[in-house]
Amino acid sequence: MHTNRRLLGGSVALLAALVAFVGSATAHVEYVRPPGSQPANVVDFLVAAFTTPFIVGTLLVGFIAVLAGIGGYLYLRPFPADIAAFRAAMDDYRDLLGWLLRLSMGMPLIAAGFQGYLFSPSVTLPYPTALRLFGISVGFFLLFGLATRVTAVWALFVYLVALPSHPGLLLAFEYVPGLLAVALVGGGRPSADAVIARMADDDKTLYSQFDPFYRRVAVPFATRIKPYKELAPVVLRVGIGIAFIYLGITQKLMRPGEALAVVEKYDLTAIVPVDPALWVIGAGLTEALVGVMLIAGAFTRGFSLVAFGLFTTTLFGLPDDPVVAHISLFGLVSALLITGAGPYSFDAWLAERIRTANEVATRAADLTEPEPADETPTDD
Repeated sequence: MHTNRRLLGGSVALLAALVAFVGSATAHVEYVRPPGSQPANVVDFLVAAFTTPFIVGTLLVGFIAVLAGIGGYLYLRPFPADIAAFRAAMDDYRDLLGWLLRLSMGMPLIAAGFQGYLFSPSVTLPYPTALRLFGISVGFFLLFGLATRVTAVWALFVYLVALPSHPGLLLAFEYVPGLLAVALVGGGRPSADAVIARMADDDKTLYSQFDPFYRRVAVPFATRIKPYKELAPVVLRVGIGIAFIYLGITQKLMRPGEALAVVEKYDLTAIVPVDPALWVIGAGLTEALVGVMLIAGAFTRGFSLVAFGLFTTTLFGLPDDPVVAHISLFGLVSALLITGAGPYSFDAWLAERIRTANEVATRAADLTEPEPADETPTDD
C-alpha cells in the first residue's frame, strides 16, 4: 500500500514537472532573435491569446497539474529514502560551494572579456580594451580564487554603477546574487586564497613573516562575516528568482513579436505542434513560476532541477545561442541544488512543521504505549 502511494505521488509530481517543462524555451530572446523581426502590440497579442479556448484550456490544465503535483507530493511523500539520499549527496558538496560559485561567475566574465562586452552580450561600450581587461582580469581572479571577496565586490560595484545607463545589464541580473554569494562564502577550496591562508597561518613559513594582510584584515573580516554566510542560499534564490521573472515577462510576454520570430526560427512548433502564441506564453509563465517559487523558497531543489533542465535544453537545443551567457545561471542553479532554500523560506517552515509533527506523534505514541510489567522476583 505504501509503495503504491509513493509511486502515485511520484507520478503526479513528475507529470507536473513535465507540464511545466513542455513549451519552455529559456533563451534570452534578445540574444537569439532573427534579424528583421518586428515588434508586435503586447495588448493585442495577449487579448488574442487569452480569448483562444485551446490556449486558455492548456494553461489551466498545466496550472492544475502543477498544483496537483505539489499537493500529491505533500500528501503522499513518495520515495522518502531516495529524496533523503539525494539531499545527503548534495550536502556532501557544501565544502565546494565557493568553488562552484567562482566558476559560475569567473568563466562567463572571461568569455565576456574576450568577446568585448560588459556582463551581457547586449551591452557593448566604446572602450573595447578596457572591457577586455576588466572581464579577463576579474574572471581569472575569481576562477583562481585570488582575493576572491575583494574581486567579487569590485565586479558588483562596476555592474551597479553601469546599470542605470545600460538597462540591458538586467539581462544578466544573475551577477548580482552570484557576486554577493561569492562575497559571503569566499573562495573556499580549491583556491589561491586557501593556499595563501595556509601558508600565512603557519608561523614556520617564511611567507607568514611578510604577509600583514592575513592576520590584520582577512581573519577579522572572515570572522565578522561568518554569521551571514548562511544567507547565501537566500541571496541566490531571491536573486535568481527575480532574474527568472524578469526574463519571463520582459523577454517573452512583453516582446511577443520577437518571441514569435524565435519560435519560427527554430521551428519549435514541429517539436510540440501547438499555436506559436502558446509557446511564447507558456515559456514566459513557466519562467515566472519558477522565479516565484525560488523567491518563496518553496520546493527549491525540485524547481532548481526544472530550471536545470530548461538551461540544458537551451544550451544543447539552440545552435546559435551564446552558451557563455547562460553559464552563470546554469552554475547558480546548480549551487541551489547543493544549498537548498536556506532560512526564511517555505521549505524551512515546512521542515520545522514536519519535525514538530513527528515529535508530537512520537510523544503521543510513548504516552499510549503500555508500561512493561514489573518482572522483579518476589518471595513466595
